[in-house]
Amino acid sequence: MGKITLNNMKFFAYHGCFAEEATIGTHFTVDLSMDVDTTKPQKSDDLFDTVDYQAVYLMVKNEMEKRSNLLEHVSERILKRLKGEFPLVKEATITLHKMNPPLGKSIVGSVSVTLNTNEIDA
Repeated sequence: MGKITLNNMKFFAYHGCFAEEATIGTHFTVDLSMDVDTTKPQKSDDLFDTVDYQAVYLMVKNEMEKRSNLLEHVSERILKRLKGEFPLVKEATITLHKMNPPLGKSIVGSVSVTLNTNEIDA
């Protein structure tokens, strides 16, 4: 079993509970780690025998463009779609970071939510 990880994918999106967040948006980063049986592509050197991480990136980008109030909601949507579209993924973990969250006068670099495919309903 191998692990394919897309680190630090950057997006500008409009997720959040406050009206201002839906209007002005903010920056997000996504880390996505996927457990994949890499035995066949290790030998074949063929993209069709593994998970195409460009296709995974485009799927994540598409889901990040759909507004949600909660990071948990976006994260679950991404994991469900990942499992549906990429059957070679045995298990996956996502961490979704919201950069510079609006927490009053506090200075916080980011907040994040981490979910695993084992923790969501199929």
